[in-house]
Amino acid sequence: MESIDINSLISDLALILVLGAIATVIFKMLKQPVVLGYIVAGFLASPHFALLPSIVGEANIEFWAQIGIIVLLFSLGLEFSFKKLIDVGGSAIITALIIVLGMMSLGFVVGKFLGYGLVNSIFLGGMISMSSTTIIIKALTDLNMRQRRFVPMTFAVLIVEDLFAVVMMVILSSIALNNSVKGQEMVGSILKLSFFLIMWFTVGIFMIPTLFKRFKRYISDEQMLIIAMGLCFAMVLFSIQSGFSAALGAFVMGSILAGTIEAERIERLISSVKDLFGAVFFISVGMMVNPTVMTQHWSVIALLAVVVIVGMIVFGTFGMIATGQPLKLAMESGFSLTQIGEFSFIIATLGTSLGVLDKSIYPIIVAVSVITTFTTPFFIKQAVPCYNALYKVLPKSWTRLLNGYSQNASESESSETRRLWKSIASRYVIRLVVYSVVIITLIFLCRTYLMPFILQWVGENSWGRLACAIATLVIILPFIASIILPTVKRSEWDRLIETTGAVSYVPLVVMSIVSSLVSIVFVMSVLHGVYTSAVSVIAAILIVGLGLVFLSIVPTPLRQRVNNIEKRFISNINERENRRTGHENNLVSDLHLAYMTVGHDCPFVGDRLRNLDLRSRYGVNLVNIQRGSKLHPVPTGDMRIFPGDILGVIGTEEQIQRMLPLVEAQNDHGEIPNNHEVKFIHFAIGEHSPIIGVPLENTRLREDYGALLVAVQRGEEEFISPTPDLTFVAGDILWIVGDPKQLTRLK
Repeated sequence: MESIDINSLISDLALILVLGAIATVIFKMLKQPVVLGYIVAGFLASPHFALLPSIVGEANIEFWAQIGIIVLLFSLGLEFSFKKLIDVGGSAIITALIIVLGMMSLGFVVGKFLGYGLVNSIFLGGMISMSSTTIIIKALTDLNMRQRRFVPMTFAVLIVEDLFAVVMMVILSSIALNNSVKGQEMVGSILKLSFFLIMWFTVGIFMIPTLFKRFKRYISDEQMLIIAMGLCFAMVLFSIQSGFSAALGAFVMGSILAGTIEAERIERLISSVKDLFGAVFFISVGMMVNPTVMTQHWSVIALLAVVVIVGMIVFGTFGMIATGQPLKLAMESGFSLTQIGEFSFIIATLGTSLGVLDKSIYPIIVAVSVITTFTTPFFIKQAVPCYNALYKVLPKSWTRLLNGYSQNASESESSETRRLWKSIASRYVIRLVVYSVVIITLIFLCRTYLMPFILQWVGENSWGRLACAIATLVIILPFIASIILPTVKRSEWDRLIETTGAVSYVPLVVMSIVSSLVSIVFVMSVLHGVYTSAVSVIAAILIVGLGLVFLSIVPTPLRQRVNNIEKRFISNINERENRRTGHENNLVSDLHLAYMTVGHDCPFVGDRLRNLDLRSRYGVNLVNIQRGSKLHPVPTGDMRIFPGDILGVIGTEEQIQRMLPLVEAQNDHGEIPNNHEVKFIHFAIGEHSPIIGVPLENTRLREDYGALLVAVQRGEEEFISPTPDLTFVAGDILWIVGDPKQLTRLK
């Protein structure tokens, strides 16, 4: 076993972390993303910067950087969640698909134009197709624009892009290993990836939330951190053994855990781990910056920066318009996506580690990311002026066409019949895909483990193969029955009749035919090793046909069993939302127990419970308060409510829905604004100050200026303690606490 040089490892970590700390503090003072600070720190610690000591063991830093990628992808998965993908809807998916495909094609064309090979051009397209979630959030926060109408849709597109990026990494790995693009192998890789993703999500969502509920009382913060990281690395290992990347496994496990009620707790616990290893990763990115290469390729960097900015604006805006968004919202979204960031670095690292990426591309991409990061706030602010200018020159016929298209799309989405059929079709497709993956997995397991055991016991003859087929059929038949069971609920059928008068049976017939054909294929694949192809087909048709007849005669027990399994699965997916609204926590009659987290802008913050009178004002009962790790059951009237408290509230669904926005009121999506700087200062007031001749009690210093007056200096030595009747005169020196920018109005 190769020994590790502990001294070099410690010295390298010390160097990069100290430089990282200094650089990020400076960039924070300059109000720039800390990611850029890490990149600068990496450059300073690299051999390319001779004025400071360089790292000794690059392999050690590479190892920690790989850990950083895993933790970063795990944390991104925690923010993603499978339910969030469903909630963002088809509009965000289509928009993200247009952006990714458009930018990849554009990047490939530019790569070929620059003389890069096939694989390098494909990787270049992948690197410039992903906007940076971190940079966009930072820019919108700094500009105080996160409450704007276009922001939720933009975030939804970024969520889908994160998923596409993980899938893209798998495809790019396959292309890199084969050093070519083979359609058949690529399709095989995508199908294999889809199969494993569905299997992992199905098993994970079905099991992990249930285990968390069962053992919740035994899991402390320390144990939860160990469990979360253990699950992360276990999925990473399983992903690698299945032929995929470590990053994919980390992202998948994060997405599974994101749907549990422990997601916020896990995010909080791993935040320090993510910050540490994420910093090491971005610092390692900075080490790849080579000034010589950047100087030599300045024209390429400028070209790619223009391609990223213009391409993101065009494809982002077009994608939004194509999904029925108004032109103004579409342009605001498109202009906010004009940068590349963390996923570009991860894809570049992947290409470098596989040995297929030209060494000059990495520093070029880093330079393009730095440039587009700095320009992002400018383009976000220019979106509306550009829209106004375009609106003036756009032909009126085009304007009417765009407005009409957007309105028709909105009305189409709001159609009751359309939404009902969309819900039915979505549930049908999800059931068909999930149960098909389960059946394929069970057939594979039976052939791998059960069949050798039966053949050894019965003998390798026709009877043995028949016994194997029967055993496999017994195992998979409940899931085949789940596929062919009707997918329309009685309540949905009644609503369809109410809204349309007469319901078309064509969609239901098509669904039944597809389900039957899929079921026949599965049964036939099991029987194929026992009988000839013709006999297998006939036997499969008879078995599925008899199954349909049996289910139509005696449907209740099996259907109830299937419904219970699906209900548990859906409950696990919606676990966080159900806990928040109390939807699945029904007590008696229409009363639910919900758990709501108190936001910073909640009007109850700081008030005693006895003064709130929640029962008479909102009709709810407060049964407990969770504050940190301590639970306060049946809190007394003297207890106050603070941000971060989790309130256990009993009420009807309407009462809880009415109270939720008040309790969870949050400024800037949960972030406490840091726009004001409070200092203890002193200054003299002039003759035109608005408080001259006004008694202190009438100045509204607290309300209008957010200030606290400590003392008044009148003359050289006389200090006056503030009293309500104190009247100000010109020349008074105020010793006051507040925001200097706000207090300038008093001077």
